[in-house]
Amino acid sequence: MKKIIYTLLLLLPLSTFAASKVNLQSVDVDLEDFVSIQKGAEHYVKYCLGCHSAKYMRYKRIAMDLDIDEAIVLAEIAPEGANIYDPMLTAMNAHDSKKWFGVNPPDLSLIARVRGPKWLYTYLRGFYTDKSKPFGSNNTVYKDVAMPNVLWKLQGEQTAVMEKNHGEDVISFLKVETKGTMSRQQFDQFVTELVNFLVYVGEPVQLERQRLGKYVLFFLLMFGVIAYLLKKEYWKDVH
Repeated sequence: MKKIIYTLLLLLPLSTFAASKVNLQSVDVDLEDFVSIQKGAEHYVKYCLGCHSAKYMRYKRIAMDLDIDEAIVLAEIAPEGANIYDPMLTAMNAHDSKKWFGVNPPDLSLIARVRGPKWLYTYLRGFYTDKSKPFGSNNTVYKDVAMPNVLWKLQGEQTAVMEKNHGEDVISFLKVETKGTMSRQQFDQFVTELVNFLVYVGEPVQLERQRLGKYVLFFLLMFGVIAYLLKKEYWKDVH
């Protein structure tokens, strides 16, 4: 019973999200684009690893999967002083994160599998200025989120344009008030690369699983044919 209750609690945020009216935006995830995943890893370490670990991924695994020299991974991806065998752990301790944010920032190893690429893409692009919040920002996908908008310098500052819907104020669209260091196209590409990396981290063997799956299905098909012929042979004299 405890396991059932625990599972239902885990699924509660997903059911709540499914009932929301946010339109998720499509994102071009390509796990065969190693350049994109490598750039996404660089973005993650620079902008996300300060708070969020990805403890099930090691820098060694990134080098192996993306066919990158280990020295390049340590120089261009991993933080200074990291070992190639280290997992992607944040330097922030739980006490400080609880004090600053009110909650411990979650590990993001499986976030792409839990939320989905579209959710991540829309979420990362959906921050807007909200001076009523402790960090001065809110999010269209995750209302009242405790996370600050760490990408605001790149994207620029957005404000929410509201409209009435059945007597309630809802967000119609987000308007850029202050331009960032990136154009909209550049920022969209930046977020796509970051999401691509998180999808890869969620299941590093996905491409291998899909490749082997074809052979497994072929084997099952052939086995089914053989089993059917054997059945006919064994039962042909049974009346």
